[in-house]
Amino acid sequence: MTQTITVIRGDGIGPEIMEATLHVLEALQVGLAYEFADAGLAALEKTGELLPAATMDSIRRNRVALKSPLTTPVGGGFSSINVELRKRFDLYANVRPAKSFPNTRSRFPSGVDLITVRENTEGAYSAEGQELSADGDTATSITKTTRRGSERIVRYAFDLARRTGRKQVTVVHKANILKSTSGLFLKVAREVAAQYPDIACNELIVDNCCMQLVMRPEQFDIIVTTNLFGDIISDLCAGLVGGLGLAPGANIGTDAAIFEAVHGTAPDIAGQGKANPCALLLGAAQMLDHLGMPDKATRLRAAIVATLEAKDSLTPDLGGSGNTMAFARAIAGRL
Repeated sequence: MTQTITVIRGDGIGPEIMEATLHVLEALQVGLAYEFADAGLAALEKTGELLPAATMDSIRRNRVALKSPLTTPVGGGFSSINVELRKRFDLYANVRPAKSFPNTRSRFPSGVDLITVRENTEGAYSAEGQELSADGDTATSITKTTRRGSERIVRYAFDLARRTGRKQVTVVHKANILKSTSGLFLKVAREVAAQYPDIACNELIVDNCCMQLVMRPEQFDIIVTTNLFGDIISDLCAGLVGGLGLAPGANIGTDAAIFEAVHGTAPDIAGQGKANPCALLLGAAQMLDHLGMPDKATRLRAAIVATLEAKDSLTPDLGGSGNTMAFARAIAGRL
C-alpha cells in the first residue's frame, strides 16, 4: 500500500528546495505519493488564510508532512505558523540532528554528531499570559512547564537513544535559578532517567552547556531540554557544523509528524537557483527513518556526503558555483 504524505512547497526559496528534494526522492525510489497543500504566503494569496482547513485536513489524514520554510506576515494572526502547527497537532518533540559534513566551511569539519531534542509545545513559547502594561513600560508573560510535557519529551530522548544506539543523554536546564519551571523539568528528567539504566545521563546548566558545545562538542550525544533553551541550543549546534543550510528538523507527535528545513525563506535569493537543498533533504531522511525506511535514509545521507566530498555542483553558500537543481542531480546520481 503506497504511503501518501502531505507536501507543502513553502515560500521564498521553498518551492526550489522542495523541487530538488522530490527529484532526489524519486531517484531513490521511495514509493511515496504526494498530496500538495498550501500554507504561508502562498496560501494567503489563494485562500485568504495562512493555514487553510484543507491543508490541516491533509496533514491530519496523511499523518506525515514534508514542509519547506514558510513566511508568517508581520502584524495580526499567528505569531508563527510553525508554532501554530506544533500546537494544533501536538507535535511535542522537536528533533534536530547536527553532524559534521565535509567541505562546509565549518568550525568542526569532523567530530560532531549530536541530536537536540527540544520540548515543542510548552515553556516560554506557550504564549500564555503575555501582557503589556497600559503605559507600555512593563511586559509580562507566563512560562508553563508540566509534568506530562516534561516526562514525554525526556522519555522520547531516552527512547531515541536506545533506538539509534546512542549511549548518553544530557539534560539541560536552569534549575539553579528557575527553581519552579526548570526545577520541575529536572526533577521529572531524573525520574525518567532512572528507568533507563543502560543509557548514561548527565545534567548541565544551560549556560555551561553552550560553552561546552563551543569548546568540545564531541562530548555530546543527545541533548534534551525545554522549548526556549532547545531553540537556542539547536541553532548553536547548526552553527558548529556549517549553518542552517545543513540543519533539518522533525516535529513529532502521537498522531502526526512534520519534517522540514529549519532555515528561513531567504526571499533575497528566491528564484535565483542559489538555495542549498541539503537541510530539506536531511529532513526527508528523518522522514524516511520515521516511515520505517532506514536503508533509504542511510543511502540518502551517504549520497549527500559523497557529493560534498566531491565538491560536485555545490551551491554558493558551500563555496561552489552550482545551482539548486544541479546539486540535487549530483546527489541523485550518487544514490
